[in-house]
Amino acid sequence: MSNERPPSPFPPDQFGPRTTQYVRLALLAVLGAVFAGAVTAFAYFESPYWNRIGLAPAQPILFSHRHHAGELHLDCRLCHATVETAPAAGMPTTTTCLTCHSQLFAREAMFAPLREHAASRSPLAWGRVNTLPDHVIFDHSIHVARGLACAQCHGDVASMALTAKARALTMRECLDCHRANSPSGSDAAGRNLLTNCSTCHH
Repeated sequence: MSNERPPSPFPPDQFGPRTTQYVRLALLAVLGAVFAGAVTAFAYFESPYWNRIGLAPAQPILFSHRHHAGELHLDCRLCHATVETAPAAGMPTTTTCLTCHSQLFAREAMFAPLREHAASRSPLAWGRVNTLPDHVIFDHSIHVARGLACAQCHGDVASMALTAKARALTMRECLDCHRANSPSGSDAAGRNLLTNCSTCHH
C-alpha cells in the first residue's frame, strides 16, 4: 500500500502560503464595508436632512411668522381658522390675506401672486411644512382642546422668518407625548386609549 498522496487537481501555485491571510483580509474588508454602510444609513435616516428639519418649503407668498405672530402678536387662529374645530388647522385664504393687504403694502411686488390669485379667484397653494403618512390620523382640534401648545409640535414659529419643520414628528415622539400625558391613577381605559394603535391609525 503506497503512502503517496494523490496529485492535487489545483496547480501547485494556486494557493500559496499567504492565501489564508488574503482571504481573511478580504472578509474583514467586506464586513467593514457592510458595517460602515449600516452606520451611514442609520445616521442618514436619523438626520435632520432626512426628516427635513430646519428646511422651509417654497411658498406662493413670502410669509414671515416672526413678523406676524412674533412682532405684531396676531392670533394663530386668524389664519389657521379651523384649528379648534376640525382635524386640519386650515390655511389662510386669499380673502384672509386681503383683509389686511388690500391696503397695507398692497402694490408691493411680493404681493403680486396674491393679487393674481384674487383676480382669478383661485386658492393659494401653500407648501406643506409638516406631512404625515396617509395611514396616520391626527386631529388638531382634539390636541388644542387638551391644551397642547402649537410650539410643542411646530417649534417656535413666532421666531421664524420662513416657516420650517421643527420636529421629525415620528411615531416615537407621539407615543412619548401620549404616555407622558396619560391619565394617572385608576383610569386604565384612558391610558390604553392614548397608546392604542387604532387611536392614531386607520
